[in-house]
Order: sequence, then C-alpha cells, then structure tokens
Amino acid sequence: MTTDSPSTVRVKDAMTTPVLSVTAATPLQDAVQLMSDHHISGLPVVDGSGTLVGELSEQDLMVKESGFDAGPYVMLLDAVIYLRNPLDWDRQVHQVLGSTVGELMQDHPHSCEADLSLPEAARLLHDRSTQRLFVLAGGKLVGVLTRGDVVRSLAASLSVRPPFNSARFWCRWPARPPPLHRPPASRAGVDRRGGRR
Repeated sequence: MTTDSPSTVRVKDAMTTPVLSVTAATPLQDAVQLMSDHHISGLPVVDGSGTLVGELSEQDLMVKESGFDAGPYVMLLDAVIYLRNPLDWDRQVHQVLGSTVGELMQDHPHSCEADLSLPEAARLLHDRSTQRLFVLAGGKLVGVLTRGDVVRSLAASLSVRPPFNSARFWCRWPARPPPLHRPPASRAGVDRRGGRR
C-alpha cells in the first residue's frame, strides 16, 4: 500500500492479495467453512482457467438459510396464481435447495480493473451497494478490494500529510470571560423597564 494522495492511488496498490476463490462445483459446505475460517463475507467463483464467473456472498447464503417465500398469490376457482415473476421464483427455489456454489452464486460478480483509480473504485463500491470488488488484470482474478481496503488506504494517505499548522489560525482568547448581563429581578407590580404593569 502506498502513501500517495487518494486520487493517485490505484486499485492494485490497495487491494488484498492473494484472494481465496472457489469453483461452481465446490460443495456449499466447503465454501461456507472457508468464509467462516477466514472471516470474509464473499468469495469469487472462478472457472478452471481462473476466469471470474460469479460471486458467492453472505446475502446468497442468507436466502438459503431463511427458506423459500412463495410471495403474494391469488386464489381463483381452487387455483393458486402466484403474483411473483416465475424467473425469480425459480431462482429462489434453486437457492434454497442448492448444495453447490454454482446453484447459489450470483452470475454477475462485482469487479473492476487493477489500474482503476481508488476514488473511482470507491464510487463503484458505493453505487453498487457492495462490500467488495474483485480485481481483474487481463481478464484474470488478481485480488479483491473491500471497503476496508479503501479506508486503510485513505488513512495511510492522511497520515503522511504535513501536520496541521495551528499558528495560522491562532486567535487570542480573553483571560476571563466577560460577565453575563443579567436583567434586574422584577419586583411585584413593576416590570423590568421600571413602569407599572
């Protein structure tokens, strides 16, 4: 990790390597154990040549754990008509019943190029509401950039800046604060201005 300004730092300077990965055929239990053992919230899914093909996240696992929700439906003449999109329904059934990574993974992983600037990568993390971007170089997985990596890089860049020069902003405070002006207490029948009520 470098200590350049945030705008000159590239993803390759802040990313975490090596990155743990699984394949679509990996048993789900093995992937869950890998995530638990290494305290990570997501794994890239690669094919035999190391090309990124998907992503398995805690959110995908939560769908499996929470079970299947058939969604809203209407009953008409003893028939049940589900109002949910059948494609979404089919995917959720596979997620709940899946036993391999390929059955639960997201087919469109969040990724970026290694030469992308860190501010642009941070914008992608924010805009896509994701915790991580898998980093690619030449189409191959080379690392992972998490929100924590961005924060650590920002902290490192701030720690090498010159210290705050308080002499430029110096001002003199009075030795004693001025007395507070208190209006005289009102007397019965006399208002504060001295007149009768």
